[in-house]
Amino acid sequence: MIKTGNPIISIYTEMTPNPETMKFVANKLLFPGKSADFQDVESAKPSPLATELFGFPFLKAVFVASNFVTLTKTPETDWNDVIPTIRQFLKEYLEENKPVINEEELATVKQESSNTVAADDDDVVVRIKELLENYVKPAVEMDGGAIQFKSYNDGVVNLMLQGSCSGCPSSMITLKAGIEGMMKRMIPEVKEVVAEAE
Repeated sequence: MIKTGNPIISIYTEMTPNPETMKFVANKLLFPGKSADFQDVESAKPSPLATELFGFPFLKAVFVASNFVTLTKTPETDWNDVIPTIRQFLKEYLEENKPVINEEELATVKQESSNTVAADDDDVVVRIKELLENYVKPAVEMDGGAIQFKSYNDGVVNLMLQGSCSGCPSSMITLKAGIEGMMKRMIPEVKEVVAEAE
C-alpha cells in the first residue's frame, strides 16, 4: 500500500570534527534559519523531537538547526552501532509530520544569545553580529554546530559554542585562529574572542 500526502524523508549522516557528535541531515527543513541547543532532557521540553531523542540512553545532547540535527553520544558508544536506529527513528518521526520545535515555548526559556542585530546594539556589536551571521555561521553549520554572540565588553567578544562545536577538540583552534583572527582584521576594536560554556 502506498501512503499519499506525506513526503518521503531521507536522512544521511555527516561526520563532524568532533568525534562524539554526528550530523543527521534531512531533506526537509526542521527549524529554518534558526537553531536550538539542548544539553539535557530537562532543557529539551520545547522540542518534542529532542525530548524523544533523549529517550536513547546513549545520547547526551541534541542540537536542532535548519535541516539537520547534531547528536552528541556517550564516549563508550560506537556510532556504527547506533546510526541505523537513529536514522530510522528520524525518518519515521519526520514522515509522520510530528512537531520539531514549539517556538512559543522555546522563546520563554531561550537564553538571550543571538546573532540578530537589535536596535540598541552599538556599532561594534552590529559589525560583530553581521560577521558571525555572514561568515562564521555557514562554515560552522557545515560541521553541525553553531556559534552564538553572548556579549562584547572592552574589546573582548564572548561567544557560545553549540552543537558539534561544544566540546569539540578543534573548536578552540577554530575560535582563536579562525574567528578571532578574522574579527581582529575586520573589526579593529576586537582584541580577543572567548568561548563561554553553556
